Amino acid sequence: MFLQYISGPVLGAVIGYITNDIAIRMLFRPRTAKYILGKRVPFTPGIIPKEKNRIAGAIGGAISENLMNKDVLEKTLLSNEMLEKLRNAVNEFFNTQMHNEETLEQFAAHYLTEEEISAMRESTCDEIAKLISAKLRDKAIGANIAHAATQHVIDKTRSSVVGKIKADRLLEVISSPIEAKLAQHINEVLQDQAPFMSIKIVYAEADKLMAMPMKDLFKGHEQQLEQAREGIVSVYRNIISDHLPRILESINISKIVETRIQEMDMKEAEQIILSVMKKELHAIVWLGALLGSIMGTIMTFISI
Repeated sequence: MFLQYISGPVLGAVIGYITNDIAIRMLFRPRTAKYILGKRVPFTPGIIPKEKNRIAGAIGGAISENLMNKDVLEKTLLSNEMLEKLRNAVNEFFNTQMHNEETLEQFAAHYLTEEEISAMRESTCDEIAKLISAKLRDKAIGANIAHAATQHVIDKTRSSVVGKIKADRLLEVISSPIEAKLAQHINEVLQDQAPFMSIKIVYAEADKLMAMPMKDLFKGHEQQLEQAREGIVSVYRNIISDHLPRILESINISKIVETRIQEMDMKEAEQIILSVMKKELHAIVWLGALLGSIMGTIMTFISI
């Protein structure tokens, strides 16, 4: 009599456990279609392998529309917490560099090759030298220098012993032709020598800059660093606010997710899903055992 009461619930529990376990396994397996005498066996491949492309598209769309859309990302990326993290990161970088004994060239070598540093240095120096050379070749430079020089001579003459005999007045009379001639000579020299002078000066200063320790570049400029930090935060804020939609459109999160899932091996996909939902899937299996046990108990009492 005891076995009559217990066999139904036990058998129902076993059947419920096994059927749910098989159903969950059939979500992933078999991973490919099976054929007998040229006929595809029903329920092969498993539901997830069979609908892999559709599931990939649905997941990609859901992530793009609901989890990684402009509003969600903007809210996260421009939150006070994120902006504070950025400020802290910039401050940490500045503080580190204030004690960094490396030269600027050594520091740059962490991120660029020697050839890239050299090419960047040359291109930058050449552009700056061209700008300086163009300014030096401006005829106004010669005129300004000549005027300053003649005025300096007149002032010195006026304050000297010679000035007491009014020699400075004579200089004032002849200063105009002298100034014009001097301006002409200065402009001729600058026209000829400006490129060479500019390159020599710029490259010499560049060498000094590259040989300067990082700590010397940062120390004593606390106010400028504070402004630079807020400038970086402001640029970051503007990029997120103004360009985030364009960025999202260009990277196409939905397509990236969809493609990644489609390229994923089913064994890998199964491992990922099981690692996330292992506890829940086991609960479903045991729930099947519980329901089977309940149904077995009910059927036992009905049959008595």
